[in-house]
Amino acid sequence: MLFFDANSWFIHNELNNDIEALENEKAYYKSEIEKDKKEIKKLKSEEGIEKYGREKYHMKKKNEEIYLIEYEDSLKNSTNE
Repeated sequence: MLFFDANSWFIHNELNNDIEALENEKAYYKSEIEKDKKEIKKLKSEEGIEKYGREKYHMKKKNEEIYLIEYEDSLKNSTNE
């Protein structure tokens, strides 16, 4: 004899899958938090802020020139879009 009610195996299986997905998501966000903490620690120093500004925003000091080198494979072509 088989009974299907509110506590059936199908519902438990679905809930277990949901729990596993949430635990994976939790692990992902914990790793992202650790990465962000390391980045914040780097940005607390004057050198870290300068490096971040140069790399992300192409900032420069006075009397300084910056050359951006782009390779052919990194350029967007109208045919590759």
